[in-house]
Amino acid sequence: MKNGAKKPDLVVFNEETQQYDAALKPYGTSASAPAIKPLNTATWRNDGVIRVNKKIKSEFEEVKKQYEKLMEKFHDNDLVYNSKFNFEPNIGEIYHLYQGKNQETFLSIIEPEQCNFEHLGSFRLNSDKMWEKLDASN
Repeated sequence: MKNGAKKPDLVVFNEETQQYDAALKPYGTSASAPAIKPLNTATWRNDGVIRVNKKIKSEFEEVKKQYEKLMEKFHDNDLVYNSKFNFEPNIGEIYHLYQGKNQETFLSIIEPEQCNFEHLGSFRLNSDKMWEKLDASN
């Protein structure tokens, strides 16, 4: 201010422009103007939290399913590779895994219908040297 006198609180005076600019403000400046109330963001926030939690849970379930499938593949490959076989398996061929009388597992080309041992599953060797477990319908 020019003379250093303080204006009353109800007077809107811009120190930089040295003008009265109450009409230019984006908010009410008089005592009779509507009260400025903070928005209630709790509903918006809760909705956001719920949506984010659902999305994260959904993604977690997908990752969990992928992990379970990967562990199943690992278990199958571990089971076949640690079984006994006296031949070199061919890629793309179907082999059958059995458990013998001495609880030892072995791989064979003999079909389950033609064998008396406990059939643990049928497997195909893919080009990555990974054993794929086949369904009973294959």
